Amino acid sequence: MLKFAIICPASIKLQQPQNYRETSQISAFLGALRRIITMIKVLFVCHGNICRSTMAQSVFTHLVHQSHLDSCFEIDSAATSTEEIGNPPHHGTKRKLQQEQIPLIPHRARQMTHADYTYYGYLIGMDSANIRNMTRIAGSSDVEGKIYKMLSFADYEKTHRLSEARDVADPWYTGDFDQTFEDVMDGCQGLLAYIKDREQLHK
Repeated sequence: MLKFAIICPASIKLQQPQNYRETSQISAFLGALRRIITMIKVLFVCHGNICRSTMAQSVFTHLVHQSHLDSCFEIDSAATSTEEIGNPPHHGTKRKLQQEQIPLIPHRARQMTHADYTYYGYLIGMDSANIRNMTRIAGSSDVEGKIYKMLSFADYEKTHRLSEARDVADPWYTGDFDQTFEDVMDGCQGLLAYIKDREQLHK
């Protein structure tokens, strides 16, 4: 049996391997651990986690896949409220993604937690109310500067800077999933460009 003494997430001491099999096991373990540690973790957040944030989760996953960066990212979504906990993405979100030929990521609504703030490197809210509630859940302040508004990334590919942003309107109330999709796509494209620059992911 292999024995591990974990000093910190990025530093592991191992007993001297006894044979080739143990050496291979150690290499596989370290490789998996390194991938987990270095993955870029993105959480999309809206009020109920059935319309906008699930759409963004699917759109961003699709863009990441097109960029051949799947192994670099962990992507999820969550709500600030408890109203839709356990429910799947809204039928309007499903229908719009199908129209755009973007695979729907299976998901059940859940509420954002304080642990999410610690775990994820980028937490993306859809509107000003989301940002306020996300900040409250995070502990009343975004001390690590990880909470962003979705459309602050909309012009990043052109300007290479974040901007003051309007809200992504909630289609639960507007019924306009087409406009929501346009906003989400603009935000996700800019977000991916921003992360590529910041994390030096250009190939």
